[in-house]
Formats: sequence, structure tokens, C-alpha cells
Amino acid sequence: MRQIKSRFSLKRQLGRGKQIAGMTTTIAGGLRTAQRIGAFQEPPRETLPRYIQTFCRKMTGSFGIKVIPVEPVPQHHGLWVSNHVSWMDIPVVGSVSPAFFLSKAEIGDWPIFGKLAHAAGTVFIQRGSGDAGSVASQIANFLTEGFSVVFFPEATTTDGKKMKRIHGTLLQAAIDADVPIQPMVLAYVNKDGTLSDKLPYYGKLTMKESLKKVLDSKDVTAYVLPLEPIDPKDRSKSELTDLLQKRMQEGLAELHARVLTPSS
Repeated sequence: MRQIKSRFSLKRQLGRGKQIAGMTTTIAGGLRTAQRIGAFQEPPRETLPRYIQTFCRKMTGSFGIKVIPVEPVPQHHGLWVSNHVSWMDIPVVGSVSPAFFLSKAEIGDWPIFGKLAHAAGTVFIQRGSGDAGSVASQIANFLTEGFSVVFFPEATTTDGKKMKRIHGTLLQAAIDADVPIQPMVLAYVNKDGTLSDKLPYYGKLTMKESLKKVLDSKDVTAYVLPLEPIDPKDRSKSELTDLLQKRMQEGLAELHARVLTPSS
């Protein structure tokens, strides 16, 4: 029995090592590409989305996660939103959408990941006394320049089974910039058609624990379903919040109905 456990442990460690090596190779490749296209000096936002999508596809692949859009994902300009299950959501969403991500300004000072974030054209938000209205204004300015942004309106991660109440403050950016809100929903599904319990990163789970669970997961597919866009014209922020909540709840239920086995 002890010998069997030892073999299982060795196999698991080898599997983790292979995935970490793949992730490291992807990051190194991303840094080389960023250097080649001059993204460290001035991110070429007009052409960056295709590079970001390629990088994100390789990153999800290095963890063994296959990304499948259930319907074609539109590539139009707008304020993109998604439900939030895991840190893996970032490369999953980034692999299919043309949007840039939001980040706290201090992350830009991180080694390696900060450099990648800068090269990827990340929108670094300067927060002052927790002023969400100021953040919405910064996003609106970016949207007005013709570039898309994506954020997670639940403001926290979940187990992926249902939507939490969304926070609509940042939807003001779509009103101010007069761009559509493009919602999408995602789900991590095992080979047997059940929701993955290894990908969700929520509750008291630490990042180290979550990383181990993801590395040990097998045959998980990230399904993405784009939903009907919402025109903010003649709608208040409150109306947009309610409509988005309803659309994403119904969209997640539809996605589950399409990709999960009936028993799950």
C-alpha cells in the first residue's frame, strides 16, 4: 500500500512539474514577444488583442484547460463582463475576448507579472479612498479611446454554481462612453459532465492550495457562452444593473443546461 501511494505521489509531482514547466515556457515566450513588438515601451493597443489571446490560450493549455466557446464570441468594442469563478478566468476570458483587463496600480510594480501586465496593455486603476466613481470615470476614458475593457461585476469568486449579486457601479462607464455592455458566462466542466470542484477559487482556499488543485485536475474544459449585448442608451445605472443580473443568471443556467450532464 505504501509503495502504491509513493508511486501515485511521484506521478502527481511529475504531472505538476510538467505543467509548471509549460507555464514557465509560456511566460518566457510572452516576454520575448512583448520585447519584439515593443510592448514594454508603448503597448500597441490596436494590435495587442490577438497577441493577448494567443498568450492566454497557451497559458490555459499549459494547465491542461481546454477553452471552448459554446457560441462564437463577438469581437466588438464595449464594456465586457463575466462571472467570476477562479484566477483561471483571466486567461480563459483573455483567450476569447478582445478586451483589456483592469488591475490595481500596485500590481504593475510586481516582478515578471507586473511587466507582463504592462506589456498586455492592462488598465491600471488609481484608487483614491475607495472611490468607485473615479474608477468608472477612468474606464470610461479608456473606452472612449476605442479600447474594450473586461471586469467581473460579482467582485468576488464563487463556486461556479450560480451568480452572486453583481455590483453595477462600474457600468456607469458604459453610459458615459456610450458603448454596449457585452456579458459572457463561463463554467469549468469535468470529462463526466459535472462542474469541476478543483478550479473554483473561493472561500478560505489559499492561492497555494488552489494552484495545487488546478495542477492536479484532469480533463477540465472551460466553456464560454457570450450573451446578448446590452445597449446603455436611455437606461440608468440601476436599470442596467438589474438587467445585467437577470441576463447573466439566465445565461449561466442556459450554459449549464447545454454543457452539464442532466444528473449534475
